[in-house]
Amino acid sequence: MIAFGAHPDDAELRASGVAALWAAQGAKVKFVAMTNGDVGHFAQAGGPLAKRRKAEVAECARILGIENEVLDIHDGELTPSLENRKKMARLIREWQADIVLGHRPNDYHPDHRYTGVLMDDTAVVVAAPFFTPDTPPTPRNPVYMYYSDNFQKPTPFDPTIVVSIDTVADKKWQCISAMPSQFGDADSWQARTIPNVPKGDRERPAFLLDIVKGRNAAVADKYRDRLAALYGKEQAAKVKYAEAFELTQYGRQASVDELKSMFPK
Repeated sequence: MIAFGAHPDDAELRASGVAALWAAQGAKVKFVAMTNGDVGHFAQAGGPLAKRRKAEVAECARILGIENEVLDIHDGELTPSLENRKKMARLIREWQADIVLGHRPNDYHPDHRYTGVLMDDTAVVVAAPFFTPDTPPTPRNPVYMYYSDNFQKPTPFDPTIVVSIDTVADKKWQCISAMPSQFGDADSWQARTIPNVPKGDRERPAFLLDIVKGRNAAVADKYRDRLAALYGKEQAAKVKYAEAFELTQYGRQASVDELKSMFPK
């Protein structure tokens, strides 16, 4: 599995749980940040911030037991170009991914949107032998899936697979805590954009982590019916934290039963 995020924290926010579950089962998992995140802070920017964020997600990857990579594209400047399509296709082909995760292309942030567009645009060509022929094609079109979000237009997120991350939740929280440039500093993006964040250096990270925990609990609650349809009411009722994913129209159209067998439980 390979998961793409627009910035060094996006894949970690949306898929750290399933990544840790897959890694525990011995699967090959990689997170890729399409930009270096060099403007994602209110007091720091440029090379120093890019290096800091790269180190943060490397530590997160160590905690989860996966691999990661950060592309050297400026934050806020990702475009759905042919060059970037080839970059993403090469990454998928080099990894020989059977599952590709990423943002939906109707996200609020241009880097998020274009990560989704690029992902959609690679879905056929990764299996074409003479596209980026310096890398081996995938044996078949991988399964492509979107992260969950709350955007309603043009269509709301429609979960195909919802996964309980309760058994690895602590690893996800450790991962989030390893990214203080986003979830700790007084001038971190989250601390400056979320209301009522405590001013104390001890209280602030705990408050921001609780926000992330609440988001994963909200996914479990919002898609409880889908969890029940997939795994039964009794098991679904016990789930506290979850991550959800939607099968795209662009990758291989695997059945729900096959997806259940591919995703960790």
